Amino acid sequence: MSKILVTGGAGFIGSHLVEELVNRGHEVMALDDLSGGFVDNVVPGARFLEASINDVTTINRLFAREKFDYVYHLAAYAAEGLSHFIKRFNYHNNLMGSVNLINAAINSEVKCFVFTSSIAVYGTSVELPMTEETTPRPEDSYGVAKLAVEHELAASKHMFGMDYIIFRPHNVYGERQNIGDKYRNVVGIFMNQILQNKPMTIFGDGTQTRAFSHISDMTPIMADAIETPAAYNQIFNIGADQPYSVNELASAVAAAMGVPLNVVHLPPRNEVWHAYSSHEKVERVFGKRPLTSLEEGLVKMATWVKQHGARSSSEFRHIEIMKNFPKAWLKSESESKTLAQSPESDTAKHLASH
Repeated sequence: MSKILVTGGAGFIGSHLVEELVNRGHEVMALDDLSGGFVDNVVPGARFLEASINDVTTINRLFAREKFDYVYHLAAYAAEGLSHFIKRFNYHNNLMGSVNLINAAINSEVKCFVFTSSIAVYGTSVELPMTEETTPRPEDSYGVAKLAVEHELAASKHMFGMDYIIFRPHNVYGERQNIGDKYRNVVGIFMNQILQNKPMTIFGDGTQTRAFSHISDMTPIMADAIETPAAYNQIFNIGADQPYSVNELASAVAAAMGVPLNVVHLPPRNEVWHAYSSHEKVERVFGKRPLTSLEEGLVKMATWVKQHGARSSSEFRHIEIMKNFPKAWLKSESESKTLAQSPESDTAKHLASH
């Protein structure tokens, strides 16, 4: 049994990872500021601490007191498209918050730091599927921050000897996802729109492609990582193999929810059009495992979503840049003026690191 910290542990992926680790007999603390997570997501058997990774004093005291063996760092605000317009907030939470954890982990001699990065580090690639050898060229601030943390972990290994493992998941969906977040997680957005008797909204013509990964295919491998020596100081793509267009996804979501297809196409936004990755490396190290089909995974999530009901989409109240901001994310022109005039210094009061 090891003592493990999971940041973002009350969130979607984090709570499933906490459950997996608890079931294996580890002593687990879930840390979350509840900006996007829910206490109810934390399974019995895990300790919970409501705190932000930006609170340096709390983080340092926590690490000094607990002496964690391992850290899984999942806390982030993972809205790739929105990150263009909230650069200060993005780097404060997703980069500097991560540095706070890395510093504390080095000082308390954590054995291994497991970081959840993102496929966003690749940006647009002529090489599809993308491999771990594909040169990262992130095109949004979220991907830039994730890549910077990857480099920092490699530098920290070289300087201080702290081992790390990096996973680059992509388009993860499933039970416990916050379907009320209108800026990310297209499967959740679609299902929430259906529950509210609204059409599913698609930016552009819907031909952009992604491989959608069910949560049950992710966390067992992540939990195995700390006990897999060959995984140490390595980077792994992790997720589904089969890409689908967003149009195909919308049809599959409608079928899983048991409703007719009802789609509205919005003006395109600036995004990577085709993004999916190879998983030969993770299969080589962790073994080839059966993957959940899109249809099966959507049915599982749809069952959970129907039981829990729709959630209101929260507005990010303090946009830093209004130029080229997608109109579909605004309720009205007056809201545009309000967001543009809001003080940036108040941003973290509304949506801290998760």
